[in-house]
Amino acid sequence: MADDEKSMLYRLRPLTDRLPAVTRPEGHVHFRTKMLWVVAILVLYFVMTNVFLYGLDTENTIDMFAQYRAILAGAQGSLMHLGIGPIVTGSIIMQLFVGAKIIKLDLQNPEDKAIYQGTQKFLVIVMIIVEAVPQVFGYLEPSNAFIDNLGGMFGGSGLGIAQFLIVLQLCIGSYIVFLMDEVVSKWGIGSGISLFIAAGVAEAIFTGTVNWYPLDSSAAMSLQNPPAGTIPKSIYLIANMSAGDLANGGYETILIQQPNPVIALLGTIVIFMFVAYAESSRIELPLAHGTARGARGRYPIKLIYASNIPVILMAALLANYQMIALLLYTNSTLSKIPLIGHNSFLGIYDPVNYQTNPIGGVAWYLSTPRGVTDWLLPILNPDKWSYVVFDHSPSLVVIRVMIYFSVMVLGSVLFAKFWIMTTNMGPEAVARQIEGSGMQIPGFRRDPRVLKRVLDRYIPVVTIISGAVVGGLAAGADLIGTTGNASGTGVLLAVGILIQFYEAMGREQMMEMHPVLRGFFGGE
Repeated sequence: MADDEKSMLYRLRPLTDRLPAVTRPEGHVHFRTKMLWVVAILVLYFVMTNVFLYGLDTENTIDMFAQYRAILAGAQGSLMHLGIGPIVTGSIIMQLFVGAKIIKLDLQNPEDKAIYQGTQKFLVIVMIIVEAVPQVFGYLEPSNAFIDNLGGMFGGSGLGIAQFLIVLQLCIGSYIVFLMDEVVSKWGIGSGISLFIAAGVAEAIFTGTVNWYPLDSSAAMSLQNPPAGTIPKSIYLIANMSAGDLANGGYETILIQQPNPVIALLGTIVIFMFVAYAESSRIELPLAHGTARGARGRYPIKLIYASNIPVILMAALLANYQMIALLLYTNSTLSKIPLIGHNSFLGIYDPVNYQTNPIGGVAWYLSTPRGVTDWLLPILNPDKWSYVVFDHSPSLVVIRVMIYFSVMVLGSVLFAKFWIMTTNMGPEAVARQIEGSGMQIPGFRRDPRVLKRVLDRYIPVVTIISGAVVGGLAAGADLIGTTGNASGTGVLLAVGILIQFYEAMGREQMMEMHPVLRGFFGGE
């Protein structure tokens, strides 16, 4: 590419080349070493979720990402408070700008791809600051003791210094998460982002299923304060309720009432089985080696070809919209911005009673339903359940469900197309990969252009279907509900991630036994 045709992002190169990064291994990393890195990073992730921000007033914090907590792989008030949000948001912005040709980069060109990755890394740092600062100034309050101590040390009230130190902790923790993702992708197996999501969702499902502590830990266990987990809650209520009490609301409490009703556990199991089936569905193109007679193989084009990344990106986009809408409506400074400040069309919030849950506006229509109690029961019996949907009419609840489902499906399709384009999974890139490995489709000339024409029949169509399937599965799972507030999207992601991780382990072991296959699978 000529110098005058290069993207303006090349001007950032002196900065992006100096950002802290994880170096790639110079040679092949053995399977055992990769697994050790994965385990070590997982342990570090769980440690960080339990290291709380120093100086934070834990009793007066508001979790802006409460409904997306499992998907964003974070923990409220900890070093992982922002989770993978800044990383995914930076990826969304870069994909949209490159996909819309606003940023002109050829990702097949190694130099352009390096600029893309470096700029994305810089954008992640920007997004860490953008997400950390608004939360600290209004929603993550420092404790009075912390403020007083700093005031005594440096003079003044100490509030500004305390807020700065909390922002600094969030920034350091979030960038460590970014480096952990790089360690897994370069030295381990799979993606660190996916690994953190699966770990967080698995933890949420486990505690939501078997947690035997009462809903209100400060009060004694009773029929009004039963165990929080699905199984202990059901056993406790059945054992301590009379037959009349069970018939007059007990079974309803066990089966459908939040938190962690039985229907959510059954929904989680159904989602798990359905996603496992969808992940196994694929089209396999026969391949034969051009020179080694008898050497045959297959190139799988999976039904979920774009994996679960489109849903992660879509969930992060919705989470960021909820954060912006909440800030514009409730923040004392941002709510004064003309036109968009305190605009009920963007979203209506009642921070006193519902904190971060929208009760109206676009934010309510785009908020994630949490099981059948959040939409189906208010439609069937509005007199009893309308309070759950903030007294919206059944027709508006139906519209909300349709909008949420449509946005998830269409958004996932859009991100699936961008993801395929930016990760060398398109027809042209796959054709070059197959041709470079010495393989060809039997009955066709060994020519990348011929391979591309064959792959053009499948990959673009499967990409759209893939995005629609994962978006529909995620939205449908959210409507059914899951245990542990993991969200249907979270369960979908966790199951897909675990299956893909298992397949990746199989490929790594295969390459360990047959080094010739490393080139075909993109290994070193």
